[in-house]
Amino acid sequence: MTLEADVLAAYPAEVRIPAELVASTLAASNAETPRVLVVLDDDPTGTQSVADLPVLTQWEVADFIWAFSQSKPAVYVLTNTRSLDPAEAAARNEEVVRNALAAAGSPQELRLGFVSRSDSTLRGHYPLEPDVIAATVADVSGEKTDGVVLVPAFPDAGRITIGGVHYMRGTGAETGTLAPVSETEFAKDATFGFSTSVMADYVAEKSQGRFAAGSVIVLDLNIIRASTDPQATAAAIADAIEPATDSTPIVADIVTENDLRALSLGLEEAERRGKKLLYRVGPPFGRARIGQEIRTELSGAEAYAGNTPSEAGGLIVVGSHVGVTTRQLKALTDQHSAARIVEIDVEKLLGAPSVAEAHLDRTVDAVVEALRGGDVIVHTSRLLIKADDPAESLRIARTVSAAVVAVVNRTLKTFPPRFVIAKGGITSSDVAAHGLEIRHAIVRGPMLPGIVSLWEPVDGPAKGIPYIVFAGNVGDDQSLADVTRKLSNTF
Repeated sequence: MTLEADVLAAYPAEVRIPAELVASTLAASNAETPRVLVVLDDDPTGTQSVADLPVLTQWEVADFIWAFSQSKPAVYVLTNTRSLDPAEAAARNEEVVRNALAAAGSPQELRLGFVSRSDSTLRGHYPLEPDVIAATVADVSGEKTDGVVLVPAFPDAGRITIGGVHYMRGTGAETGTLAPVSETEFAKDATFGFSTSVMADYVAEKSQGRFAAGSVIVLDLNIIRASTDPQATAAAIADAIEPATDSTPIVADIVTENDLRALSLGLEEAERRGKKLLYRVGPPFGRARIGQEIRTELSGAEAYAGNTPSEAGGLIVVGSHVGVTTRQLKALTDQHSAARIVEIDVEKLLGAPSVAEAHLDRTVDAVVEALRGGDVIVHTSRLLIKADDPAESLRIARTVSAAVVAVVNRTLKTFPPRFVIAKGGITSSDVAAHGLEIRHAIVRGPMLPGIVSLWEPVDGPAKGIPYIVFAGNVGDDQSLADVTRKLSNTF
C-alpha cells in the first residue's frame, strides 16, 4: 500500500497562490482582446468545479453567440462524446470548433482557447479529441498547435498526479493511501480501458506509439513548485514547455488547487511567449485556468433562488453502474423512506420492441403518480449487461440511456418535478439535452464542496427547475442522500 505522505516527501511543499493572482494576470493579458475558453465537455460533469458560467447543449453558431454575449471567461459545451463511437466523436468535435470560431469572428474581436474536458480516471477518446480540435483550428485559422497539456487531476474527488503517475486517493479506513488509477475499476471500462497509470506510458498506449513515452514533457512537482515566487515558477513551467512542437504531449503533476493555479500561471506565460496550446483535462482545471475562486457549496435556498419551487416531489435518476453509485443509491433508499422507488428493467428494454414500449409506459405512469406524493428515485436495474465487443456495449448503454431520457421527458411534460438529479455522466448529459430539453443554462455552483453542479436552465420546458449533474464516480456513500436532502421537501 502506498502512502501519499511518503510519495510527496520527495517533492517541495505546495506554494499558496491566490486565485486573484491568476485572474489579474489574465486580465492584463486580455486587456486589448478578450479571450474565452471553449470547453468541449465529453459529459456534463466537467461543470462541477466552476460557477456562474454559460453551458450549451447545442452548438449552432447562434448558441455560441448567446454564450459569448454573457461576457464570461469560459463557456462549456456539452458534447457528450464519451457516449459516441470514434467517428461520431470526431465529427462532433470538428463541428463544435468550427461553429465556435465562426461565432467569435476575427481574432482581433475575440480570441478562443480550446479545452477538451475529459474524465479524471482517464476514460475517453484520447488522443482523438485533441487531435481533431488541433486539426480543425489549423484548417480554419492556419494556427498550428505546439502542445497538448494533459491534466487529469481532480483533487476534490481524490484523483491526483505525482511524479507523472496518476493516483486515486483511498477513502474510509484507507484514507492517506494512494492506488494507481490503473488498479481501479475505471481502468477496466469496457470501451475506454487502459493498462498503466504512468501518464507518459498512457499517452504511448493510447496513441498506439505515435507519441513515444520518452517524447512526453512531464511537469513534475519540482517544476510546478519550483519557487516560492509564483512568477519564477511560471517562468520555469514556460521554460519546460518551450521544446513543445506539433502537438507534443505535456503532462502535469497536480495535488492541490495551488498546484493548478501555479500551472495556470505557467501556461499563460508560455502562451504569452507564443506557444499554442490545447488542454485535455479533468474538471477543476477550468476553474484554476480562469482564476476563479472555489465556490462554496450551495444551500437548498440558493438552489431555488429566483424561482418558486414546485410542490411536486423531486426526481432522482440513477443510470451509472460504478460501485460508488450503487452504494450511494443504497444509502439514499435506506434513509429516504418517503421516496418511491421505480426500477427500469434493462432486460425488458433489450427485448422485443413491444415489451420495451409497454415497460416504458408503465414506468412513466408510476413515476408521475408517485411525484404527486413526494420524491421518486428512478434507477436502472443494477445488473450491468455488457458485451465483449466495445461497440455492442456502447449500443446497450445507448438503449438504456434513451429509455431514461424518455421517462424524464414524458414525466416533465405531464407533471413537472420540484428538482431533477441525474446520477452518471452519460445519464446526466442525455437527461439535460433530451430529457429536459435544456439548450442554454448557467452553472450556478457545486452542491457539495468541489463536486456535483447545479444548472439553472434558462429556456425550454425545464426553465426554473434546478438540475443537478452528479458524476457516477464522485462523492462518498452519503453524497447522493446529502444532495437530495438539501432539495427535498419530504426528506
